[in-house]
Amino acid sequence: MAAAFSTTVSLPSRDRLTSILTRCFPSSLHTGRSLRLIRNPTTRAISSSMSVQAPKRSADVAYLDRKESGILHFVKYQGLGNDFIMVDNRDSSEPKVTPEQAVKLCDRNFGVGADGAIFVLPGIDGTDYTMRIFNSDGSEPEMCGNGVRCFARFIAELENLSGTHSFKIHTGAGLIVPEIQNDGKVKVDMGQPILQAPNIPTKLPANKNGSVIQAELLVNGIAWNVTCVSMGNPHCVTFGTKKSEALQVDELKLEDIGPMFEHHEMFPARTNTEFVQVISRSHLKMRVWERGAGATLACGTGACAVVVAAVLEGHTGRKCTVDLPGGPLEIEWREDNHIYMTGPAEAVFYGSAHLQL
Repeated sequence: MAAAFSTTVSLPSRDRLTSILTRCFPSSLHTGRSLRLIRNPTTRAISSSMSVQAPKRSADVAYLDRKESGILHFVKYQGLGNDFIMVDNRDSSEPKVTPEQAVKLCDRNFGVGADGAIFVLPGIDGTDYTMRIFNSDGSEPEMCGNGVRCFARFIAELENLSGTHSFKIHTGAGLIVPEIQNDGKVKVDMGQPILQAPNIPTKLPANKNGSVIQAELLVNGIAWNVTCVSMGNPHCVTFGTKKSEALQVDELKLEDIGPMFEHHEMFPARTNTEFVQVISRSHLKMRVWERGAGATLACGTGACAVVVAAVLEGHTGRKCTVDLPGGPLEIEWREDNHIYMTGPAEAVFYGSAHLQL
């Protein structure tokens, strides 16, 4: 993929800054150089290789509708720093980007930079839309919690919707129903957790009614207590080792230990891994190593799995705030066995990229 990008940046609620930058960097200025954008919109660096425009929705949608051979138009979205290249794929049931191209697009030095690429495809089996994802390593997960919040906000933008709206989304993990709230956050019915060991899947022997709860997992010679949960994708949740009383997640060298969990022989489909610190009966703090993406700032399905594991191990009640490096999520495991996740999602910028193998 050529490292040439024509990018428009939206800076919501910063009209004065936008006006100044527009005068400094007119819309005709496209040097073709690759971009590096800082996520925080309040301190976002602006380079001479981009043009800046006030966010006007009609112009944004028109931008996405442009048809140019070999050019992918996209919107960069983020949910608590978990960032995605969002692609309007409603005119086809197959993604416009191959897994190999997604790897190049997601590269943070030579591409756009993202944790994954997400495609809005036509719905099937009575759903409104279909969601597919390619991770930054080209693998395809069943679903992504932060990604589905971004997906819902992206749909609202594409369909010019405002106010509260819900959608039926077909995913590899089954039916997911996100609802945009009045405050702009997205509440998602994430469905029911899967606890039966073979269905997660894990080769760890079940130790409680077919589930794996506070089981021992040996990783690099250290015995960890783990609880295994699937939210349509596999999760291994740990609150510490057999010897430690409480995990201090900020002290973990995630880049060293994360891959050992992900590729452990006890997880035939690999696994996402959450390391959790208990703050109180309604407050948890976690770091995550995502299957196929590595260390990320947030993981929605992981936060859901963490609350399920915390309840099963007796650490918390069913409604918790879960702090992730990118910010907090509100998670509730209701008595009907459905898990609800509530959190933010927002557009970062609009761009285009040449697609080349």
